[in-house]
Parts: sequence; structure tokens; C-alpha cells
Amino acid sequence: MIEAVANILRITDLRNRILFTLAMLAVYRLGVFIPAPGVDRTALADFFATNQNSLFGMYDMFTGGALEQFSVFVLGIMPYISASIIMQLMAVVMPQVERMKNEGQAGRNKITQYTRYLTIGIAIIQSSAIAISLEQMKTLGGTDVVIEAGWSFRAMTIITMTAGSCFIMWLGEQITDRGIGNGSSLIITGGIIAQMPNRLRQTVEMVKIEQINLLELALLGAFMFVVIMAIVFIERGQRRIPIQYAKRVVGRQVYGGQATHLPMKVNVSGVIPPIFASSLLMFPATIGTFYDHPLFAAMSSAFTPGTWVYNITYVVMIVFFAYFYTAVSFNPVDVADNLRKHGGYIPGVRPGKQTADYLDHILTRLTAGGSLYLAAVCILPTLLVTNYGVPFYFGGTGLLIIVGVALDTVGQIEGHLLTRHYDGILGPKSTKVKGRRGKLLTL
Repeated sequence: MIEAVANILRITDLRNRILFTLAMLAVYRLGVFIPAPGVDRTALADFFATNQNSLFGMYDMFTGGALEQFSVFVLGIMPYISASIIMQLMAVVMPQVERMKNEGQAGRNKITQYTRYLTIGIAIIQSSAIAISLEQMKTLGGTDVVIEAGWSFRAMTIITMTAGSCFIMWLGEQITDRGIGNGSSLIITGGIIAQMPNRLRQTVEMVKIEQINLLELALLGAFMFVVIMAIVFIERGQRRIPIQYAKRVVGRQVYGGQATHLPMKVNVSGVIPPIFASSLLMFPATIGTFYDHPLFAAMSSAFTPGTWVYNITYVVMIVFFAYFYTAVSFNPVDVADNLRKHGGYIPGVRPGKQTADYLDHILTRLTAGGSLYLAAVCILPTLLVTNYGVPFYFGGTGLLIIVGVALDTVGQIEGHLLTRHYDGILGPKSTKVKGRRGKLLTL
């Protein structure tokens, strides 16, 4: 490991990229503690202490505590991620966007520009909703979270939050272009990791007051280690479909004839399904905090994390979103057409429609296993952790994001080292370690 770090420092380009990435993440973390005006932060902290299992608690985790601090980076990178996902979906349902996607660099630049505009629109909508929600927030003692409600507070909040979200979007793009790893993924991961010391301190306090004992804490730590190992194993798992290219004779030269493979990941959809499912299922619990009505109270109680209604619905929604996002991101017909155009075929399978059906059959089975794996990682920690009263923060969604982004970043560093004839971070055998395909959106 020491030799690997020395190799990284020897490569000027890689060293500068890593230092640039760390600097941009430091700027992001600094901005989280720059407060936005108009809110009583003591009352807001009390509100979050009693509503950690609502949508606000989940959103606060992804923003690294920015919502609880009510900083200028309240929205975080989530509007940009939402805009990117919407543009990906539009590329499937709208032929105009699909044509731009296939126009090369010029088309991709247009899509990036539209994504930025859409990010601003989403940020305005989300900041408006947060401003209105903050005006309705009260602590258990009846203290208002907003010092002086009104349109002046709403306008100021919308401008501040939108500007902060655009700045974070710029930071993410700079990290992707000039740093190492995917900028959006690293920003989310940095926010989650930054909250860990505070959550660990809370766990230590629970041990001191004997709410949990050392044996239970050790068992929980061992279980989290096993879960991390399982995530790494599955995320690296892939089905390799053999591909054979026919020989072509051009003049006196013979081209093709080589055998290769088409890798298909076990978990094609990444962590998108748990994020979508968690956000949707947190709405009933959040609505119950604003409206004092028996119906909303029953919904909030039924969909609280840990209840059987929540767990069953969560699993079903994870499976649904896994199949949905896989269908959007991987098109077997396009892959089959590209293989046929380049003279490739799967041994024993006819090119064209039969190849597409064969790939679709394999993809369906892989997605079934991948969706169940995602559901298990997200549900099992919740079932075990909530029984011991440990903070819900240590759920599986955060672990999925951290481990996945870490694998992606290490894979990119490995690539830089190997292209310059250095051993990878894990030594000579680390040449088998490859980065994940896609972004955090595959975040």
C-alpha cells in the first residue's frame, strides 16, 4: 500500500487530479456550514431530532447535514441528479433527444446544456417547497422554525438555495473533468461520510447509557462488515457472454476472427432503485408531521421504517425500479444491431432478433438477482438495527453509495497507474480491478 501511494505521488497528472478533487470536496464541505438567513437553527435541530425517519431525515443524509444546518447548500447535488435522470428517460421516449445523444460531442453538449437548465427549474421548485414547509414546521414545544414567515423569506430562500445548487453542480462537473472519479457521486458520498463521526458519537452515548451493550455493538459491526463484503462481491459480479467476430479479408490483410466477451453486470441499475423507493416511501411519514388528521397519522405510522407495511412496499418498489431503470439504460435490440454491423455474433445464436431475445432473457434473470440483492442490503440492516435502537443512519442505502463510489474511484486510480506501467493500489494482481461503468446515477 505504501508503494502504491508513492507511485501515485510520482505521477504528476494523477497527483494533481487527486489534490484537485480533495480541494473541491473541501470547498463543498465548507459551504455546508455557511448559514442561510431567516431560520432559528436551534428549533430546526430540535425538529430534526424528532423527525429523522421522515423525508427530511433522508434528504439531510444525502446533503451531508446541509438541511439540518440550513446552509446555502441545502439542495445539494440532488436537483442535478434528478435532471440527469429525467434527460436519460427523455432520450428513450423522445426521438429528438435520442438523435442529439447520437450526434457525438455536439449532441452531448446540447444535452448537458439542457440538463443544466432543467437543474435550475427543479431547484426552484424544490426550494419553494422547502421554504413553504419550513414555515409550517414547529418543535414539540411549539416554537416556529422560521423567524419571520412571508414572501420575503420565500424569495430569499429560493434565490439562495438555487444559487447554491448551481454552484455544487459546477463543482461536480469540475471534479469529473479535472479530478478523479465522478463528481456527483463523490459529493454525495462526501456528505454521507461527513455525518458518520456524529452518528458514531451518538452510538457511543447509547453504549454509555446502556441502551445497547458492547456485545450487540460488536455483532452489529461484524454484520456491517459482512454487508460491505457482499456489496463488493455483487457489484463486481458480471455475466460474460462470449462474442465471436467473423474473419474479413481486405486485400491481402485478414481482419477479425478474434473471440471476446460482452460483460453484463449483476446489478445494472446501481443504487438508483433504493434512492427512488426511499424518497417515495418517506412522503407519508413527512405529510403526517404537517397535518394533524387521523388519516395522515395512520399513514405516517404505517409507513414508518421498520413496520411490515413499509418493508413489503419498500421491497416491491426496489424490484420495480430496478427493472424500470435497467430497461431504460440497456437496450438489447441496439446491442444486437451493433454486433451484427461489426460482424460479431454469439456462438449458437442467430444474429438479429434471436440475439436480442437472448440478451433480454439473460438481462431479465440478472435483474431479478440484482433487485433482490438491493432489497436485502436495504432491508436486512433496517430490520436488525432498529431492533437494537441504533440510529437508522446506518442503513444499507448509505453503505451501497459509499462502497460503490469507492470502487469506482479506486478503479480509475488503478487505470492511471496501469497505463503508466505501475502496479495498482492492491499490487500486481490488482489489474483485475476495473471501475464501474456509468455515473452515480448508475449513482
